[in-house]
This record gives sequence, structure tokens and C-alpha cells, in this order.
Amino acid sequence: RATSNHKVKETVALELSYVNSNLQLLKEELEELNSSMDVYQNNSESISVPMIPLGLKETKELDLLVPLKDLISEHYGEEGVLFEKEIKEFMELRQAMRTPSRNEAGLELLMEYYNQLYFLDSRFFPPTKSLGVFFHWYDSLTGVPSHQRALAFEKGSVLFNIGALHTQIGARQDRASLPGLNQAIDAFQKAAGAFNYLKENFSNAPSLDMSAASLNMLVRLMVAQVQECVFEKMTLLRAQHNFLARLQLAQEAARVEDVYSLVHQTMTQAHVKDYVPFSWTTMVQVKSEHFKALSHYFAAIALCDCPVASDAELPEQEKAFIQFHVTMPEGPSLRVLLQDPEERRKLGKSHLKKAIMKHEEAMRIHGLCKILRKMDILQEVLSFAHKRSLSKYSEIDHEEDFFETGDAPDIHPKTHQKPEIKSPNFSQVKVTDLFHRLGPLSVFSAKNKWYPARRVHLMRGENGFGFTLRGDSPVLIAGVIPGGCAAEAGLKEGDYIISVNGKDCKWSKHAEVVQLLKSAGEEGVEIGVITLQGSEGPKAADKKAAAMSSGSGMLKSNKENNRKSLMNSKSASTLLVWSKKSKRSKKSTYGVPFTAVGDNEPMY
Repeated sequence: RATSNHKVKETVALELSYVNSNLQLLKEELEELNSSMDVYQNNSESISVPMIPLGLKETKELDLLVPLKDLISEHYGEEGVLFEKEIKEFMELRQAMRTPSRNEAGLELLMEYYNQLYFLDSRFFPPTKSLGVFFHWYDSLTGVPSHQRALAFEKGSVLFNIGALHTQIGARQDRASLPGLNQAIDAFQKAAGAFNYLKENFSNAPSLDMSAASLNMLVRLMVAQVQECVFEKMTLLRAQHNFLARLQLAQEAARVEDVYSLVHQTMTQAHVKDYVPFSWTTMVQVKSEHFKALSHYFAAIALCDCPVASDAELPEQEKAFIQFHVTMPEGPSLRVLLQDPEERRKLGKSHLKKAIMKHEEAMRIHGLCKILRKMDILQEVLSFAHKRSLSKYSEIDHEEDFFETGDAPDIHPKTHQKPEIKSPNFSQVKVTDLFHRLGPLSVFSAKNKWYPARRVHLMRGENGFGFTLRGDSPVLIAGVIPGGCAAEAGLKEGDYIISVNGKDCKWSKHAEVVQLLKSAGEEGVEIGVITLQGSEGPKAADKKAAAMSSGSGMLKSNKENNRKSLMNSKSASTLLVWSKKSKRSKKSTYGVPFTAVGDNEPMY
């Protein structure tokens, strides 16, 4: 579009078509890599249907040394070079986060970096100005790169990788044992929680894998994989082969079929189908058909292999069976059906007929996908289930059967363990602010601005220094007596004490600052202070004087000045929006009218 030269246009079109064909080849290779389940499957000899793990998002290296040093000098008025150690430590953490180990230690590393981003955001990302660095991430499904200046994109991508790592941990578990199954269930539930948290807290993501439609699909896929593990858990726990246990297994299998059908519908929607790997869509459809077949197989086994109900067992079996089918089967009454072996065989035969049809459909769909055909495990599972149903059918099929086998009604889906979407627990990995030397976040943050630090020399007068103090870390000058030493030296209400006689007091407690002031000799004391821009409140001299004259006692601590808890603060960004509302406390340092001095604030 930038030229009218036809020769240039032809050359560019040729180049673009070449790039496009290369992209298609890469996409196919990536799809195959994404579907290489063998990497993630366990080494157990028992057969389990493979699960779908998710590949991690890749990111480019990031050099923050110069931008952060510049901002420290410009915004905080500190020597940027003095913070090189902290900046390098943060960059090393980011580098390690790019290749986490596929275990709990890897999850902790990602969580540690995610939590550290909270501090980075609060310190270095002002709401009105960009830091000038780009965060580059690649789509986990297509490999397409995206970049943004917003730190929220970095946070979201790390959160996505937390979910993806949970899927890989879940897929690697040995699901032939109960502990392995429980660990797989936990991992997939946590993966669903991470993707769901991402969906609820992000909007306008630049990459497709983090779009609302994609995340919705991933949450449903994880829930379906949890449901499949629950079915496997039931087959391990229900070793007894009684009628009710087998009905429950049939209903569990129907539930798995139900959730996989929903995932398949989601995967084939317009906004999703173009970038979800074909092997995933096929695998989900195969599982849907496979578990439908299993639900009919277990229904047939319950009817044909279990003894006829005794009079004592009949009420309980009737109650279970009346809720078993979606529609009641045609034929005799429920009581007759449960007590007549021939009627049970007829209904069991119709369930087996449907099971065999569904097994064959699962195998047909499986054969359509080149990648799935390479997976011997899946082929083995489908083939075994099909042969088992065929064997059972030939066992109960009588030569003298002249009746036409009816169409068995579908089984009502029901589960005894509903999947739980477990949101990430960020507080489980404790981190300390790497840049804590800059001072408490309640004051020394990117969103606050203050006038250049002032050094004030005070001599103690007859009535002391002439001001009152409040709070901790940093200590606030709550009031200044007109005409006193502090007022003459230029101190104002709302100033924060950052040093006393050259000693840094940003993190000092109230009592520590008071002690430093009291220990001042005849030569006086030098106080370093800063004033927040926009914090100067209206004068209220009469109220101040009255309050100061009756000052007694000392305020223990000012909660508003303490660092805000990590978990109650969510960052905001102009480019990639966190839509979740912050639950900020109504008590805020910035809202305190600095002219008001309480009765319990002593005068110094």
C-alpha cells in the first residue's frame, strides 16, 4: 500500500507469500509439539487415556537496568547506580522464570516472580507515564509474538504459565494409583483456577491464547479432565461389583461425556476453532464418544452381571434406577424389569449395542487425525474397550433372540465429586520488596509525587521543637505550632521525616524517631523531610492550637502509613486493563487532613 511501483508490489507480495507459507509450516510443527503427550505422560505400565497438557508461553530477555536507574534518579531523587544490585537481582529472577522446572519448585518460582511484579508496578509504573520498555511474549498455541508496554501483559502471561505448568504436572501423574489421581485432580483444578482468574481479571489481551473465548475453553477443558480423573478414581475405589456401584460408574462416565461434549462445542466456536490444534479438538471428540460408550457398557454390566434384586434390596434399587435414564425405557414396569432376568438381559443388550456403536465412532474419529494415530496408548485404550463390549454382547446374545434390539435411552449424568475451580493462592509464596530501600510504599510509590527533599536545622526552644508527630514508617509531622522553632525553620504539617542527623528514617518507628530527636544536644538537630504534592490541607489554626495545648499520650501506630498488604492491591494499566476492582481500605494516608491534630499526639 505504501508504493505505486508494480515491480516493488510484486516483490513484496512474493516475500509475504513465502513468509506466510513458512508460518503455516511452523504452525503445523508447533501443533505437533503441543500434542506430543509422551513427554508429559507417566512411566507407569498401566493404561490411562492421555491428558492434554498446555505448552508454556515463551518470552524474550528484558534489560531493565537503564530504565529503572533513570526512574530512581528522576522520580525518587536517589542515585540510580546504588540500586544496581536490586535491579540485577530482579532481572535474574525474570531470567529463571522463563524456564521453570516442571514441578512444585517451578510453580513457586513463577509465583515468586508474579508477586514481585506487584512491587515493581507500585514502584516504577506511574499511571500517567510509560517506563518505555516492551514486554514480548509468544502465543502458546500459535507461536505468534505480541508485545506491550503494560506490565499487566507481563503479569497475565506469567499467570497463564502458572496454569499451563499445572496442566503439565497433572498430565504427568501416575493415574493408576489413588495418590496419583488425587494429585492430577488437584493440578487440573488449580490450572482451571489460574485460567479463570486470568479471564476475570484481564481484558484486551493482545494474544489469542489469553482472549476471553480461549480462556473459557481452557477452563472447560481442565474441568473435563478433572471429571475424567474422578471417573478413574471411582473405578479404583468401587472394587465391589454390585448393582448400585455399576450404575454409579455408568452415571460418572455419562458425566465425563457431558463435559467433553461442552468442551468440543466451545472448541468449534468461530473465535476459537481457527487456532486450537486439530489434535485437541479430535481428542476431545474421541473422549466424548468413548465415555458415552463406557456409560452404556457399565449400564449393561449392571443389568446382566449382577444378581436379580431381592425383596429387601428392591426399594433401594428402584430408587436408583428411576433416576438412572434420561427417559424411562419402554417395556414392563420398573419392578418387573429389576426382578425379571430376561427383561434385564434385553435392556442390557440394547445398552451394549449402543456402546459398540459409540466405540466404533470414537475409533473412526481417532483415525482422522494423523497426530492421534501415532499415539499407541490411546489406540490401545479404544481398542480394548471396543473388544470388551463386543465380547460381552456375544456372551449375552442368544441364537433364539427374534426380538429387535431396541434403542437404549441415554444415561442421566451424575457425579459424586464436582470439580472445583481453585483460584491461585498468591500468599502461599512470601516475597520481600527488592526495592524496599526506596522507602515504604504508602508514600514512596510511582503514583505519588513529592517536592525535592529538604534538610532543616532545628534548635530546641523552651517548648521543644514545636511540632507533633504521628504514625510509623515514615513518621508524619501532624502539626506545627505557629511561631515555634519548627515553623520558623519552614516545616509544614503533612511533611514526612526521612532522616534525622543523616540517619535514614523512612522505615523508622514512631518511638525510634522520637528517641533520635530527644538525644539531640545543644547544637540542635538536622531533619530531612519531604512534602507530598497535593497533600497541603487547609489551615485550621484555632483547632490546632486547642488540640496542641491538651496533647497527652502517644499514638502507637498509624495503620494508614503501613505498607499495603500484597494481596489486597491489584495494579492498573492503561493498555491492558485489570478489570477487577481493588478492595482498597477507606482509610488512606492521602485522605488524612494533615491540619487536624488529635488530642493524643504529644508535642516535641
